[in-house]
Amino acid sequence: MEDYQSLSHTKWQCKYHIIFIPKCRRRTLFGVVRRELGGVFHRLAEQKGCRIEEGHILPDHVHMLISIPPKLAVSSVVGYLKGKSAIHVARHFLKRERNYAGQQLWARGYFVDTVGRDAEKIRRYIQNQEIEDQRLDQLELPHPPQTKTDRKQN
Repeated sequence: MEDYQSLSHTKWQCKYHIIFIPKCRRRTLFGVVRRELGGVFHRLAEQKGCRIEEGHILPDHVHMLISIPPKLAVSSVVGYLKGKSAIHVARHFLKRERNYAGQQLWARGYFVDTVGRDAEKIRRYIQNQEIEDQRLDQLELPHPPQTKTDRKQN
């Protein structure tokens, strides 16, 4: 029972695997923005009483294993993380100071899965995600252009 947390009348362990992407899956999460977003996500999660147990930010998507109290809806936490992080990026990297809602960074949807007893398996998956993406990129070889005789045979 060492992983369980407590609220005033509840003992709980609610962990979720969450994935979300930048708008149009653009590879916008590079360099300084990518390095700083990890700290931003951790601070925002802490403000909601959540804890990011594992996370990895790739150029075109974000993976995280997050512990969310049962009193909070997953959708509200994800919306909060995406919204506030978009505002942070706009203000600190795009120099937009006022009245910016951050609507241009993240796509609307997200993926969520309950983790249950497979937390360690999900943790390893997230840690190895960048290596796996690089491996899959290498497997995708460009197709040679078809000649007229190839088209006739098909």
